Amino acid sequence: MEKIGIERSLRAARLATFGFFTLNGFVLGMWVVHIPVVEHRAGISHAVLGWLLLLLGGGAFAGMQLVGPLTDRFGARKVVPVSAALCSAAVVLPGLAANGWTLGAALLVLGFGNGCLDVSMNTHAVQVERGYRRPVMSAFHAFFSVGGVLAALVGARTLSWEWSPATTLTLVSVFGVAVTALAAPALLRPEPADGPNKADGREADGPEVASYTSQAPQTSPAPTARRRTPPRIWALAALALMLMLSEGVANDWSVLAMRDVLDAPAATAAFAYGAFSTAMTVGRLLTDRVAARFGPVAVVRYGAALGAIGLTAVALSPWIPLALAGWTVFGIGLSGCVPQLFSAAGHADQDSAGTNVSRVAGLGYLGMLAGPAIIGPLTHFIPLNVTFFLPVAFCVIAAGTARILSTTAATRVSEPASQYT
Repeated sequence: MEKIGIERSLRAARLATFGFFTLNGFVLGMWVVHIPVVEHRAGISHAVLGWLLLLLGGGAFAGMQLVGPLTDRFGARKVVPVSAALCSAAVVLPGLAANGWTLGAALLVLGFGNGCLDVSMNTHAVQVERGYRRPVMSAFHAFFSVGGVLAALVGARTLSWEWSPATTLTLVSVFGVAVTALAAPALLRPEPADGPNKADGREADGPEVASYTSQAPQTSPAPTARRRTPPRIWALAALALMLMLSEGVANDWSVLAMRDVLDAPAATAAFAYGAFSTAMTVGRLLTDRVAARFGPVAVVRYGAALGAIGLTAVALSPWIPLALAGWTVFGIGLSGCVPQLFSAAGHADQDSAGTNVSRVAGLGYLGMLAGPAIIGPLTHFIPLNVTFFLPVAFCVIAAGTARILSTTAATRVSEPASQYT
């Protein structure tokens, strides 16, 4: 009976985590589809909007770095709902902005809430994965993409009804808080490292099994000791920066490259991003099984290599169909890489999972933001398609250094560690 209860607890926690990832993608997606309307209401130019979007990224980075240690101290069960409620409540603020100053403040708060939710829910996902004794991280990230698709559908409908951004985003905010209230009770309590959880002194009511273990020896310093981030975590963060910058290139430049380089019609050019994002979503739904069979090192090594091949095809292709195929291959290749980095960071040290995830997510997010800032200026000197060889090089570096995951990635107790190296 106790085993059945643990399994039910894990299933409920996994469903709740799916819910939070979907909610995060939905909330951010609803902001994205309202950007043109909000920009017009605030009376700002595209250039000003571009600068204000940096506040969104800066707020997210600050939230990630703050909430990581808080998650380690109080547990994801407490931090995830607060972060989700903050992110949901903040999404209404851009819809109320009347000028550039208020929009900037709104984006700073929204970014902060998003950063808090990003790190805390990924930390909880690591905890769920540890209980399942097998990879489940990539599927969570796939549902973030699903949330974005839902936002595009809902946003298109409400815009066609000519609802104001304030009305729509207020309803999104209420919906987000309601989902948070429903999902929060299913989250797992912090796992005890050597007995009661040191954050609150209670035994965990989730699965008390060390389903995932680090291959490196773990120590449990005194709660008051300040822990330094290990070099291997910074190495994972550097890989996240390179791979998420590469991912950002597809988000920001895929459509423009199809139009400017291959002279594709606007409707056809849109398929470039569609092919990439669809491949990313499908790939993430399948990656967990691949990781369980071949291990996270293989996922990153061969995934990044496949991504490099796909983007090289895009950069050199003189034909639209080949370019579309290249963006698809690029999406499939990258789809499972970043979730493996988050998982490896979280499993490296159970007591510092939140802090380690915040380092990897934070630096990766900076890479995503740096993509436009790097590629854009390069186009003044070389053609846009040639600039793609920079992310190609990053993918090659990631493929060549993927073995770093073998010293941090989790292993299943029921299978030999050799599958993960």
